[in-house]
Amino acid sequence: MPDQHDSDGPMGSTTKGFTVTDRRRREDGAGDDGGPAAQAPAARPDSVGPDPKALPQLDFTTFLMSLASSVLMHLGELVAPDEPGARPNLPLAKQTIDLLGLLEDKTRGNLTDEEARLLQHLLYDLRLKFVDARKRVP
Repeated sequence: MPDQHDSDGPMGSTTKGFTVTDRRRREDGAGDDGGPAAQAPAARPDSVGPDPKALPQLDFTTFLMSLASSVLMHLGELVAPDEPGARPNLPLAKQTIDLLGLLEDKTRGNLTDEEARLLQHLLYDLRLKFVDARKRVP
């Protein structure tokens, strides 16, 4: 069978094949020699997912607040917009509170005063809310 020929065209006619050449150039100038880098466009990290600039800086405080938000959702106090009738899930709330307690134990002496105080206050508040939620749920 001859290369670059196709006999499946309309009415049995023969058509020639074609070659695609990517002539785009990368912003940094790499790949201008026509090699593989010039053939394939570079992946853009900002083209997938949310804009990293829009997300808060990830640190221990942000991590604690994320876990606390999860507890509030499991207690039914913070409702997701797509689940307005969601029921509390006390076992998951307790597990996340216990995880925060574990973090308090394992990080003792390694936190800044602000981080230790935040963790202590979060645990106190979330434990009280958990006890109140247990009284409300049969």
